[in-house]
Amino acid sequence: MATRSKDLRTGRSVWEYGRAASVPYRPLRRDSETEVLVVGAGITGAMVADMLSAEGFEVAVVDRRGPAKGSTTASTALVQYEIDTPLVTLSRRIGRRDAVRAWRRSRLAVEALAVRLGELGVGFERRDSLYLAGDLLDAEALKGECDARLAAGFASRLVARQELRAVFGIRAAAAILSHGGFVIDPRAATCAMLRSASDVGAVIHAPVRVMDIDARMSRVVATCENGRRIRASHLVLATGYEFPKHVSQRGHKIASTWAIATVRQRRKLWPGECMIWEAADPYLYVRTTPDGRVICGGEDEPFSDEDRRDALIAEKTARLRRKLARLLPAIDTRVDFAWTGSFGQSATGLPTIGPVPGMPRCWAALGYGGNGTTYSRLAAEIITGEFAGRPDTDSDLFTFARQRR
Repeated sequence: MATRSKDLRTGRSVWEYGRAASVPYRPLRRDSETEVLVVGAGITGAMVADMLSAEGFEVAVVDRRGPAKGSTTASTALVQYEIDTPLVTLSRRIGRRDAVRAWRRSRLAVEALAVRLGELGVGFERRDSLYLAGDLLDAEALKGECDARLAAGFASRLVARQELRAVFGIRAAAAILSHGGFVIDPRAATCAMLRSASDVGAVIHAPVRVMDIDARMSRVVATCENGRRIRASHLVLATGYEFPKHVSQRGHKIASTWAIATVRQRRKLWPGECMIWEAADPYLYVRTTPDGRVICGGEDEPFSDEDRRDALIAEKTARLRRKLARLLPAIDTRVDFAWTGSFGQSATGLPTIGPVPGMPRCWAALGYGGNGTTYSRLAAEIITGEFAGRPDTDSDLFTFARQRR
């Protein structure tokens, strides 16, 4: 069998070849002033800008690349409430009460995002999720995880080896079947939210690199590479894994991941096209696209050097193909797209959302792991609520102080 299709596109994701509706943006040619400055025009910045603008805040967004670029286009966009850290593991780390609270809030964020995407006319497809036994949780431990989820009110069912093979064509010892997730085109979703923010007055500037932030009790001033300054009442750092120099990285680390998208094969896909991921480290994650491709990602490694990361695309593509073939033998693993990206990780798998220590009026919205899209929505809710005078009852779960424990 051929190792790839004749039209293989390497280094750019499947999302970058579709046409996304344009987002209005312009260079920053003069000093300006705004109520809230959002640094980052990826999916996190887009959600924050969209919600703040809808709330009536004056918003400006800047990005060093441009709208919907960077890690957003590298995302495989499995939108799940299930946190990367199993509920039983998170309960041991932060206590059962808070672990359940974090999982429940993640569930609410997924539903709220689905509502918003529907309002914007952004296509998304509901998917169940299969969480496969792996080296973190074997079949017996997976039963304990399923029981913990059921006790917390999350509809879940343990699926045995025989059913996995007979119904889904999947080779694994056991899995938890859960509901409520969906898949999206992350680039299209980001552009839609940025356009929505723009429609009600938000201004987007790119390419703009913020070089310095002067944060005081009365205001924040961001100085850009071209010397222009933006004065704001509040600043939100939505920069993904690219930590600004002003933000402590304690409790966080950066990793790289790789992904492939196969040739179209609508007739070979598994029933229900559920999202698939593993209780393993690193774990494999699999989803389908509306045009019948299989996206498979994983092979994570703890570094972010772009040259080193990109040089491994061919090797990682071969490994992902082998793993996909073992997991789903009926799938055609020939590859049309292969790409890589970097992302942040935390010890708990939870995001950091909250005021930046030592920087008055500055907030960070830093999501991690496979829940980045879900955490982006969560950050938008918490930050908008805080600015609007409605403090969030769950915000204590995601502060910088919490991540340092």
